[in-house]
Amino acid sequence: MKITDRLSTLWIVILFNMAFADILGFIDPATLSEIAKASTEGVSFGNIESVVITPSLLLVAAVFIQVAIVMIYLSKTLSRPANRVANIVAAVITSIFIIGGGSASPHYIFFASIEILCLGYIVILVWRWRD
Repeated sequence: MKITDRLSTLWIVILFNMAFADILGFIDPATLSEIAKASTEGVSFGNIESVVITPSLLLVAAVFIQVAIVMIYLSKTLSRPANRVANIVAAVITSIFIIGGGSASPHYIFFASIEILCLGYIVILVWRWRD
């Protein structure tokens, strides 16, 4: 498998893990209870795990997630030097998002561990990538 295919596939794996971590998080009874109490009036959608959910917070999360989505395409199309830089920068940004926006729930820690391992592998792949 070409390195570009591996990189793109790893970004897909990361995105699936991010999505399912959030899906399972929403199924959590405590989270469901908080969501049910949330009001859509005003600027706040609710308070989940001591985090006030606002439209601005959701936009920031969308931007961070978009980084991983775009990397699926860019990993296959950028030149080797640009690919190295883009993947390292995207891996660092995505790691910050995963760790900073995470939860202490066991399922999230499991998914985040897989995501961080994949991101580390991406950095190793592009760092060792030769012509």
